[in-house]
Amino acid sequence: MLKIGKLSNEQLEKILARFSGKRRSEVLTRPVIGEDCAVLDFGEQLCVVTTDPITGSESDIGTLAVHIACNDLASSGAEPVGLMVTLLVPPGSGIDQIAEVMDQIKKEADLVNADIIGGHTEVTDAVTRMVVSITALGRAKENRVVTTSGARPGDDIVMTKYAAAEGTAILANLLGDFLEARLGRETVDRARRLIGSISVLKEGLIASENGASSMHDITEGGVLGAVWELCHASGCGAIVHKDKIPLLRETKTICECLGLDPLKLISSGSMLITCKDGNGLVSKLRESGVQACVIGNITHDKACILAAGDEMVKIDPPESDELYKARKLFMEGK
Repeated sequence: MLKIGKLSNEQLEKILARFSGKRRSEVLTRPVIGEDCAVLDFGEQLCVVTTDPITGSESDIGTLAVHIACNDLASSGAEPVGLMVTLLVPPGSGIDQIAEVMDQIKKEADLVNADIIGGHTEVTDAVTRMVVSITALGRAKENRVVTTSGARPGDDIVMTKYAAAEGTAILANLLGDFLEARLGRETVDRARRLIGSISVLKEGLIASENGASSMHDITEGGVLGAVWELCHASGCGAIVHKDKIPLLRETKTICECLGLDPLKLISSGSMLITCKDGNGLVSKLRESGVQACVIGNITHDKACILAAGDEMVKIDPPESDELYKARKLFMEGK
């Protein structure tokens, strides 16, 4: 029986093994764990493509869908051009619900300067709540494409913004009444507003022009899952310092209340970037208004380690995101 959430890396490797062969010379990347984008060579510029569904949230799904797809493009140093939208709607839904999601998608697409170029909308009993999936197409210059697999020993690991901001916003919407009763409305309202900070497009483009060797946006599995995926793709290890990973007070408070680990909570809006001069890149990012800091280093040893004071803890492959524990609490509350 499969667990809720992403397939395990072992399961996924078995599935992806059947696609390892290469037929077309235009296809520059193959599907592997940790790589979220495909890169196609169309001549003077490269086409970067990615796709992602929204399954962990019931609110702001149009907003999340656009930025999660475009964040994958940003992690390759690509600029979004067009979005294709698939919307699966359960029976009993109203046209106003569809219009609301489409309005969210239109608003966020305008913010990232991308056009809606097609898609599919369907009412189906195959889903019990609305599901949005977006395929995003972007463009990049050949010498500006960055992969997840480019990290090298000695590189610094830069992290932008704050861990689990997206997860914090989702939890505030999902469990608002529960959290307000324990933490107060002000804390929950601040957490809800974090949904407006989930784009990493700016830092992706800046980093691609300033020496990034690899980039990986932090999604399911949180910061620790993203570190493991980046290192697995690059064939390296890492030491990450727990006390250097930035967390907002709202995130700490909500995760403590729910018994969740914020470092394993979905974190769109934050990106991992490796490069030779982490402090230099941090300065460039901050000059452009993007909060960033160095949280660790890439190592020759393939082990991924979280350093917490004198304690060294091995970072394991990501499992189900902490968000699913909270969803279980939500369903039990119903």
